[in-house]
Amino acid sequence: MKILAFGTSNYKNSINQQLALYAASLFTEATIDTLDLNDFEMPIFSLEREGKNGVPEHAHQFLQKIANADVLVISLSEHNGTYSAAFKNIFDWASRITGKVFQDKPLLLLATSNGARGGIAVLNSAIDRWKYMGGNIKASFSLPEFEKNFDTTLGITSKELKDKLLEAVERTQQEAVLG
Repeated sequence: MKILAFGTSNYKNSINQQLALYAASLFTEATIDTLDLNDFEMPIFSLEREGKNGVPEHAHQFLQKIANADVLVISLSEHNGTYSAAFKNIFDWASRITGKVFQDKPLLLLATSNGARGGIAVLNSAIDRWKYMGGNIKASFSLPEFEKNFDTTLGITSKELKDKLLEAVERTQQEAVLG
């Protein structure tokens, strides 16, 4: 099973990138491909730019990375209650190629923040909306208070939270295998 894992922030030390990679490492018998949003920087989406220059090659490359995966593990960074501008721009450009951006791939959807809500607003927004964009969400998980509940060596330090993530990983993996 090939997993594509990434956080939706362009911050080099993204806590959502860390969570996505950690969650992907919990899958059994899987290879992990990672994605860095900084590798997909494009002009801000507009119909005028699309009409004049077409869709940037990076949008095609982003969709190809998704196409090459069996499972997606995506951790959403929350900026003012919604997606980061960096991710939203990639998402907008990719959706001009296909409305099914996530290509019906089994998807484990995550979010984290240093706050007590753990990115739950953006997570709920994606859960509600992505089903229309080819998001085959099998499970979701929010990690509150990242700095308190995550260690770069140990991963999630709270047994209760780690058990919840393991359950989400297992559900995603089982449903991905069953098809």
